[in-house]
Parts: sequence; structure tokens; C-alpha cells
Amino acid sequence: MARTKDFDEAEVLNKAVCLFWHKGYNGTSMQELVDHLGISRSSLYDTYADKHTLYIKALEFYQNTSGARIFEIVNNNLPAREKIKKLLEFVSAELLNDDQHKGCFMVNAEVEVAPHDTEVRDIVCRNEIQLEEAFYAVIDQGQKNGEIPNNQDARALTRFIINTVKGIRVSAKSSVDNAFFGDIIRITLSVLD
Repeated sequence: MARTKDFDEAEVLNKAVCLFWHKGYNGTSMQELVDHLGISRSSLYDTYADKHTLYIKALEFYQNTSGARIFEIVNNNLPAREKIKKLLEFVSAELLNDDQHKGCFMVNAEVEVAPHDTEVRDIVCRNEIQLEEAFYAVIDQGQKNGEIPNNQDARALTRFIINTVKGIRVSAKSSVDNAFFGDIIRITLSVLD
């Protein structure tokens, strides 16, 4: 008979995200995971088998939760340009509100682990595609309904904005100046004029 979990898996994954995000994959030990997650070592191994599997689950959990917030913005009834602004503000606000200046969990995974781990690289790539498609849908619709001029290719504009998002995510590790990110957002939006 299979044992039932005696913990809330979403809560454990959220805690795992926080720890991996703060210390990195390589900087996090199994003992720190046991201590931080508040579950027994046997429960940790029974559920996730090893640190790598837990890291993969944590990345997927992060992708799903942040992706849900992005799609909430994409699917609202705001004009296209305002949606793009809200998406950029969401990305920067999430990072600026972090007192530890950890940067973006997904970008950290891309830099630290993805070059040596195809499973992590696949998750990072899926996340980038998901983000690109969200921005593309808004820009494409904005061009079709005349809110955004169509003098630029929608896919090229999207890729420019995605590159800007990555820059924001990296810059948030060292800058906490709202005006800095406000300037980036303002200039980025100007390419949609």
C-alpha cells in the first residue's frame, strides 16, 4: 500500500524554490533542504528521489506559478500597449521587491545549471518560449487592431522585448532603483510607437 504524503507538496516546492533561488543548485545541500523544507529525509527521498529531481520539480513549479500570473495579464481586457507595460512592470516589480536581490530563478538556473544539464535547459527553453508567445500574442493582436503600428515585424519586436526582460532580470541582482527600471520600460514601450 502506497504511503500518503504528510505534507503540502505546493508548500514544500515553494520552500524549495526559495532555498535554491537563494543559494543556487550547487550551493544547496540535502541537509539544508531537509531543515528548510520541514519534512523528514525519508519523505524527501520517497517523494523526490534526489536533489536533482526536487530541483526540476521546483523549476517547473516556479514556471507554472509565474506563468499563471503572466497569462492573467495577457488575458485581461487592457489595450495591447498597456498589457506590455503591465508585463514589464510585473517582471521588474517582482525582482525589485526582493530584499535579497536573487535575480530571476529561471535566469539563475539558465546560467548555473542549464549549460551542463539538458533537463534544466529544456525547462528554461520552454519557459522562454512560453514568455515569448505571451508577448507575441499581445503584440500581434495589437498590430491587427491598430493599437501598435505594423511597421515592425511582430516576432522581431517580441524578441527585442524578451531580450529586454532578460536584461531586467539580470540587472535586478545589482540594481534596486525604480527609476532605472522605469527608464528601461519607457524606452522599450517607445519601440511600439
